[in-house]
Amino acid sequence: MSEVTQLLHAIEAGEPTAAEKLLPVVYQELRALAAARMSRENPGQTLQPTALVHEAWLRISGEDHPWNSRRQFFSAAAEAMRRILIERARQRLRMRHGGGLKRVSLEDLDVAATADEDLLLVVHESLDRLAGQDPVGAELIKLRFFVGLPNVEAAEILGLSERTAKRTWAYARAWLYEDIRRQF
Repeated sequence: MSEVTQLLHAIEAGEPTAAEKLLPVVYQELRALAAARMSRENPGQTLQPTALVHEAWLRISGEDHPWNSRRQFFSAAAEAMRRILIERARQRLRMRHGGGLKRVSLEDLDVAATADEDLLLVVHESLDRLAGQDPVGAELIKLRFFVGLPNVEAAEILGLSERTAKRTWAYARAWLYEDIRRQF
């Protein structure tokens, strides 16, 4: 049993110091996952990997968490990071479409490239539909797309063989492609 799993069991058992011990153990791994995800964001992104990890930690540590394994913990972290990125995308879209902001001439500003918030929201909605049909495929997409894990690590977290993860990834990706294509 890994140190993470042992600490998760201690948290579940109500040990008061276990949660404090968990963050230092998983922090570097969470930060690496967040950095991988953020490296694929468009220029002009104001959220840093450290801030993403801290926000995700605040969300998952404040929940009533029945984590029994490393897989469940990292799935919860991936979901928290996903939700944070979705909320930020929605917020930027609201601001882009008015949001009570004062109108400014673009000729006087240096504007960064437009972000893919629209695509991110469409993927989010399609992913929710996929989760209804294939929860494992949806989890794999979250770990790979929103967290940036390579297939091998995502398979390990989900308890899948690498070959099964590749098949699941191919199916889930094709399903999402078709679902997104139908929307446009």
